[in-house]
Amino acid sequence: MGQEIVIIGGGIIGCTTAYYLTRHPSYASTSTKITLIEASTHGPAQGASGKAGGLVARWAYPKEIVDVSFDEHVKLAEEHNGKDRWGWRYVGCGSWEGRGEIVTPPEHAREGTGNDRDLEKTLGLPGGQKPVKSKKSKTTHLPRDLLWVNEELTESYTPMAKDGNTAQVHPYLFTTSMFELAKAHGVEYIKGKTVAIVKRDGKVTGVEYTAHETKAKETISATHVILAAGAWSPNIVHELPISATRAHSITIRPREGVTISPYVLFTEINLQGPAASPEIYARPDGEVYACGPGDDLPLPETVDDIVVDQASCDSVYAHVSSISKELREGTVEKRQACYLPSVTSGGGPIIGEADRIAKGLFVATGHTCWGISNAPGTARALTELIMDGKITCANLKKLHPSALI
Repeated sequence: MGQEIVIIGGGIIGCTTAYYLTRHPSYASTSTKITLIEASTHGPAQGASGKAGGLVARWAYPKEIVDVSFDEHVKLAEEHNGKDRWGWRYVGCGSWEGRGEIVTPPEHAREGTGNDRDLEKTLGLPGGQKPVKSKKSKTTHLPRDLLWVNEELTESYTPMAKDGNTAQVHPYLFTTSMFELAKAHGVEYIKGKTVAIVKRDGKVTGVEYTAHETKAKETISATHVILAAGAWSPNIVHELPISATRAHSITIRPREGVTISPYVLFTEINLQGPAASPEIYARPDGEVYACGPGDDLPLPETVDDIVVDQASCDSVYAHVSSISKELREGTVEKRQACYLPSVTSGGGPIIGEADRIAKGLFVATGHTCWGISNAPGTARALTELIMDGKITCANLKKLHPSALI
């Protein structure tokens, strides 16, 4: 066996990278062994990769990886019928500000913990802020087809991007599709919690993990290790400057027959106390996803141990339902939480070979809230680096481990 590639992490970065490796022209299952290890007992996409909004945007950040990622998303959707398989579609995207109607008991609207964190989705925009509300773009009127938000409550609405620059996927369906397509081309799957990366003479030689079924520690040999464990990455490689932010979200199923037009809204809602800024994502199957600010509750041992704060979920519902009768009359189907990885020094994500730590160790983490959007570009870059020896799809020098660690 020539190459033995072990991918740590069954989130969108790990699964998409596994897919791209199997599509490289020089890949052959007889000469290249690819193994993916995932810590969750429930399989891939149990963290942020399954519980995110699914936004894909040309105006995301960092600029080094955005365009190649968007183009790869388009190609993947065309090749694998992403429209039906993982909900790929273009969407309208706008910044909405206004007041909410008090339609739930006051206790449902959380006052805030005092340590809420902005998820900074809008930092991909020019200037790193929300779009400038010029007289030309700012309006109190909503787009004609945005009928599921109460226009009477609207103080301003600003389009955030040109048509064709914002799209979406269902993150769980996309990630699991990448996983299944990779497995179909020979990728092996291990259910286990990674304990350590084994090194010898400055090079990686394997990965030590605890198998879920036997609870025994085992070691798999490796010539290349790709660390894509999101917020849990520094638990495995302690040198990584990654912090974790817990984020809560809910999904709402509107009443039968209710049409929710394809928009993603970044809101600022004045309801009770300080204004809240939930994000709202309409999905192709009629489901509506909404998320609130993050907090700094410490990272648990594994993704299966994440604790959901019901008050945080109730707050998201109270605010989004206060501006939409359609959402208010719908049914909350999921209340969930996940952890987003960020580079503590700012910037990121970290993408490339961390040869100062060990040759053959490749890192892909710190994607913040843009992991869904930037996964294909990250996967393509890593595949080029491992299979061809250099990255040609983009200039990622600013994201190299040596620049951020």
